[in-house]
Amino acid sequence: MANLLKKWIRRARRSRKPRRRKRRKVRWLAVLIFLAAVGLVFFLYGRNRTYTSYKVLATSTREENESTKYIEADGNIFKYSREGASLQDYKGTVFWTFPYEMQNPIVDICGSTIVVGDQGGTSMVIFNEDGEMGTAQTEKKIVKVCVAKQGVAAAILDGDDDTWINFYDSKGALIAENKTRVDDPGYPLDIAVSEDGLLIMVAYQFIDGGETTSYVAFYNFGTAGQNQIDNIVSGYQYKGVVIPQTVYLDSSTSVAFRDDGFSVFKGKQIPKESVNVTTDREIVSTFYDKDNIGLVYENDGKDKKYTMQVYDTGGKKKFQRDFDLPYVNIRMSEGVIVMNSDSQVCVISTRGVQKFNGNISENVVDDFFKIRRNRYALILDGAVGIIKLK
Repeated sequence: MANLLKKWIRRARRSRKPRRRKRRKVRWLAVLIFLAAVGLVFFLYGRNRTYTSYKVLATSTREENESTKYIEADGNIFKYSREGASLQDYKGTVFWTFPYEMQNPIVDICGSTIVVGDQGGTSMVIFNEDGEMGTAQTEKKIVKVCVAKQGVAAAILDGDDDTWINFYDSKGALIAENKTRVDDPGYPLDIAVSEDGLLIMVAYQFIDGGETTSYVAFYNFGTAGQNQIDNIVSGYQYKGVVIPQTVYLDSSTSVAFRDDGFSVFKGKQIPKESVNVTTDREIVSTFYDKDNIGLVYENDGKDKKYTMQVYDTGGKKKFQRDFDLPYVNIRMSEGVIVMNSDSQVCVISTRGVQKFNGNISENVVDDFFKIRRNRYALILDGAVGIIKLK
């Protein structure tokens, strides 16, 4: 009898263990579902949330001259002028300063790497978050500059009868140079470098049979371009079209902004045109980041003065929105579209949701950009402010 009782108890215990494990699994599943639901609620709330006012978190006085400008640099603020450059965080802490003398400084930025060139002059300085990486002295006058993430830089140089496309390493040493002529392959209007510094994209313009023609050339300075003439691995012609702007979105995706739309090129070694979007409306502004391409048109005879269209890099239109703000600056900044006039700022999500649109009472607004989560820099006439939307 005792043995039978022991066997029954053992069987009962074994049968209870699966039930307990099942109950624990059900409880854990319920907890996970609850946490996922809460996360989804917060995600949707944040994505669709709008703001009606702002709070000033910090201000600092601008004692510089009118030539001093500010740009967002990977969550920090880069300041540059004719006399030098500096990098600071959003709290105003200065990481470094670097003096130079330039008459007309122009800038290009890729992540936290920045190049400042003296347009019309012959000096160029490359920076990263730690300060100066290298300095280059060019033999001819600088027209445009651009930089890759690791510090290699390219420049369009004006040699009067000829122009040059020169390529420099992060220390400022010349890597390669390419002489161009108006008739072959044309006059370079813009230049862009891939994030990894392997490819240079140049938009040329020339006259063919009395018709304006543009030519987009890709120079590969890696192994794929070693056996090609002038390192050109691919090129595309566009008759009757002007291409004033070229940009690299990442190491394998670039965009040529045409006066009748835009083309997207993909390929890390030999870029090929993957998207061609055309429009019959006049483009007045462009903006972009690694995932988005934006165009702005004027609306003749409509209630709203402008129309904004935003596409993904596959050429699919994400949204279209009319707006009235008489903006002086528009850009993609940390995942949102930001605009400003002299007295007003506006923030729009990449889904077309207007997150904020309001007047700035402190002073005249020179520029406006996002520096981190819900923190924005207001570059005012006489001051720099950091604000939080609420």
